[in-house]
Amino acid sequence: MVDEERWKARFRAARVSLPGWAKDAPSRCTYRSNATGTWEIYAWDRESGKRRQVTDRPNGTWMGGVDPTGEWIWWFADTDGDEFGVWMRQPFHGGPDEPAVPGLEPAYPAGLARGSSGLAVVGRSTDDGTTIHLCRPGASPEVLYHHAEDAHVAGLSRDETLIAIGHSEHGDSRHMALRVVRPDGTTVADLWDGEGKGVYSCGFSPVAGDSRLLVNHERRGRPELLIWDPIAGTETELHIDLPGEIDADWYPDASALLISHSHHARDELYRYDLAGGTLHRIDTPRGVITGATARPDGTVEFAWSSAAEPPVIRSSAGTVVLTAEGPPAPPSVPVEDAWVDGPGGRIHALISKPGGPGPHPTVFDIHGGPTAQDDDSFSPAVAAWVDHGFAVVRVNYRGSTGYGSAWRDAIEHRVGLTELEDIKAVRDWAVQSGLADPARLVLTGGSWGGFLTLLGLGTQPEDWTVGIASVPVADYFAAYEDEMEALKAFDRSLFGGSPEEVPDRYRRSSPLTYVEQVRAPVFILAGENDPRCPIRQIDNYLKRLDELGKPHEVYRYDAGHGSLVVEERIRQMEMEITFARKHLGLL
Repeated sequence: MVDEERWKARFRAARVSLPGWAKDAPSRCTYRSNATGTWEIYAWDRESGKRRQVTDRPNGTWMGGVDPTGEWIWWFADTDGDEFGVWMRQPFHGGPDEPAVPGLEPAYPAGLARGSSGLAVVGRSTDDGTTIHLCRPGASPEVLYHHAEDAHVAGLSRDETLIAIGHSEHGDSRHMALRVVRPDGTTVADLWDGEGKGVYSCGFSPVAGDSRLLVNHERRGRPELLIWDPIAGTETELHIDLPGEIDADWYPDASALLISHSHHARDELYRYDLAGGTLHRIDTPRGVITGATARPDGTVEFAWSSAAEPPVIRSSAGTVVLTAEGPPAPPSVPVEDAWVDGPGGRIHALISKPGGPGPHPTVFDIHGGPTAQDDDSFSPAVAAWVDHGFAVVRVNYRGSTGYGSAWRDAIEHRVGLTELEDIKAVRDWAVQSGLADPARLVLTGGSWGGFLTLLGLGTQPEDWTVGIASVPVADYFAAYEDEMEALKAFDRSLFGGSPEEVPDRYRRSSPLTYVEQVRAPVFILAGENDPRCPIRQIDNYLKRLDELGKPHEVYRYDAGHGSLVVEERIRQMEMEITFARKHLGLL
């Protein structure tokens, strides 16, 4: 018997995100929590210990943070999850909300940086491209930068004399360039490593008068670090001898870097002292770190979880920093690693097993992105499948991050089809090894994972028994027409052009192309206000399923690209499990 309350309790357990803190007032922090049943922004005054809820909206609030002074909390106000809106602000200790920058029209967010003087640099994305505004207190916003291609605010120096902009003026939003400008728009310096090699800002030095910018580059085929001084015109590559991929942030005095090291779906933290080039590991448990920050006293706080153990906010001092009210989430099973030979190299998969011998009914839960990865972190959804007797297989297919630039970029110009080759290789291994029952295989995923689900059901119809796609790309031509401009730029980079320029590539990669070949019953979940995988293109796919008499169900919900409401997420999970069990004869 399945303990219904246990798996739902993992969703309902109150959680908190890693607190962000004000640079000029480190005791003033903000974080996200689902304590009310909906993800909202909260304020926390460490000196008094007082916490309070800042936002309260029916569909929740995801983006928000405290400004450097600690006086204001900014949060992004969209409409029912459509991601289109304006920045609002509220006094740290409470008070009425007000537009943070009066005069700026609603848009999709494209980065935000704030200074201690009240200066804000606000990025906005619309159908006309990206515009970055310089917003001084009490003055009308000024256009600092505009381009038809994708761009974003990448940083503001501590003394507010330098602004970093990440851009794709060269036409490739997957491998961006950097430009540093003055507040008057004068270009100071540019940094670009050429075709197929992106550079990304990790932030300016936190010390006033220090013009150094920490940069993530991929000159040797994987993310690494360099320090760029656009004023001095110098670049210093940091040769850190760790396998896998690294990212970093500054310590508050700029004497060291906090290194985040990702390798084989687990994370570690290190302190890298810049004077001597020495690396010191910070003690963290085996698992995944979704965020870390170095505090002014030198301690490091980090958000940690593993597949078996629910999330917690820890400190390098050995304490728990912040907990949510209520009981913790029940634990789940640990994850196992599998390495499978595939057409493009060894594929890393993560396996979660129910009790008892195999073969098991098995869910292939495909991650989104595609520039993302599955890892050894806590997942209520995976745990729910396991509780219902399913094995869960998650595949870090070509296209995933964490395995080098070539692995990530291998999907370009053959979008979806390359990923599915890897998924099939792991699928065949799971059947041959005795893990998976070949007659009870569920292909599922959300966003890009939903796209791969529908594409897989059409191109590999004999391999899958049931398909469940959440907020998917279903008709790539219509999706491109309706999606936000930043995603159009992303698609052009992936496919090598627009649908008008390379129509055959889009046609080969569109699930609608293969809908007649689908054999498995299909369940599609769609957000009515989704700007990433818009509803019209899903309706086109559903219409064809109807016309062809293919068995399918659809669930529409009044939000965007997913839901921030806990009970809504439980409802969707319950429908997915019920659909799979019904069509596998397990009810």
